Amino acid sequence: MALSDYTKEFKYNTKLATPVILGMLGHQVVALVDNIMVGQLGSAELAAVSLGNSFMFVAMSLGVGFSTAITPLVAEADGEGNREKGKSSFKHGLFLCIVLGLALFATVMFAKPLMYVMSQPPEVVDLAMPYLTLVAASLVPLIIFQGFKQFSDGMSMTRFPMYATIVANLVNVLLNYMFIFGKFGAPELGVVGAAIGTLVSRVVMVAYLWYLLSRREKSRFFVTEIKIFTLSKAMLKKLLSLGFPSAMQMFFEVGIFTSAVWLSGILGKNAQAANQIALNLASMTFMVAMGFSVAAMIRVGNQKGLKNFKELRRVAISIFLLTALLSLVFVAGFIIFNESLPKIFLDYDNLALFADNNEVVILASQLLLIAAIFQFTDALQVVALGALRGMQDVKIPTVLTFIAYWIIGFPVSYYLSMHTSLESMGIWIGLFAGLTASGIMLFIRFNYLSKKLIAAPNP
Repeated sequence: MALSDYTKEFKYNTKLATPVILGMLGHQVVALVDNIMVGQLGSAELAAVSLGNSFMFVAMSLGVGFSTAITPLVAEADGEGNREKGKSSFKHGLFLCIVLGLALFATVMFAKPLMYVMSQPPEVVDLAMPYLTLVAASLVPLIIFQGFKQFSDGMSMTRFPMYATIVANLVNVLLNYMFIFGKFGAPELGVVGAAIGTLVSRVVMVAYLWYLLSRREKSRFFVTEIKIFTLSKAMLKKLLSLGFPSAMQMFFEVGIFTSAVWLSGILGKNAQAANQIALNLASMTFMVAMGFSVAAMIRVGNQKGLKNFKELRRVAISIFLLTALLSLVFVAGFIIFNESLPKIFLDYDNLALFADNNEVVILASQLLLIAAIFQFTDALQVVALGALRGMQDVKIPTVLTFIAYWIIGFPVSYYLSMHTSLESMGIWIGLFAGLTASGIMLFIRFNYLSKKLIAAPNP
């Protein structure tokens, strides 16, 4: 095929992915706002939010990863024009998201005492404990929201989760300002105030998304009059067979970034704060690639429903190319602004904290240079994963992600950070190794499987 056969898809891919990107960036903005506001209190408070969120990231990875099983099934049903099949996929997925959200909340609460035995700074742990309690409760509305979001994405209605996220962000910023700093008559609660903002904003987010979907003719049939306890064992089994491996894929990736938080905590509160800043910024650019991953999942799922495998491969490769080009922009941004971006998070006018804050900025700027290097491979692996999910191929990619992150990436992070002078930089070199291995292996898997589908005789 000519290059134009791929580039002509850029406009539609961007139109489909942009609301997803903005919605996902909205989730990151919640964390970013928390970190910027809490960072004004000091590096210990920022490290506490980082430690508390490390537990949340692990739990969220399971819930968000599992919910992605809904999108390809709904997209496939939408491609077939089968509304009953689409509603069944969504209803069963929503039921499982509710159950999983409650289970993850209970698990995080049970795991909280582990912070005391993880060699973390004691002052950070004391601040993180009450923060984590409230943020853990927000897992329930968040995973329910994911169920609705993945359905909406599968129907190619990607704008509505974005709208709900924008509203939630406005609520979060207002409540953060009120409760972190004690404004408008509210008590001054510090890091606990940030947790209140997160919890309330996520409840608002799921309620508003349901309202939007219930008002649209295309989606009203699916989200109203849901007989949530009238369930089919076959559909539950189908969702579990797709959802569990998808959850593990995200768990393995998020897990290695969580290990970076814990390893940096062993190095000290300033190293942990620097890691959190770099992680926040790298996560913002990752959300762009994640948006195109969702676009790949939707479009590949549609073509799978139509059994048009040549078109499936063409649209997926067009998304790979577009994401690669955007990655070059982020590479340049991190290299040019690696020293100035970390300063956004800290109060440089506070002379008492100047020494700590200066050390945090120096460390974070070094980590952003490594983040610049892995922008391309990070984008490659997440888009390949989206395309494979659209093809409902989840088992082998799960094995590949485990090998990449835990057989290759984590040992490199651990050895270089704990046993060499690289310390924080060693952690991120390990992240680079894991993401690169994942990107290469997942792309090879997609290339093989898409060619195999094209070559197979039509039934």
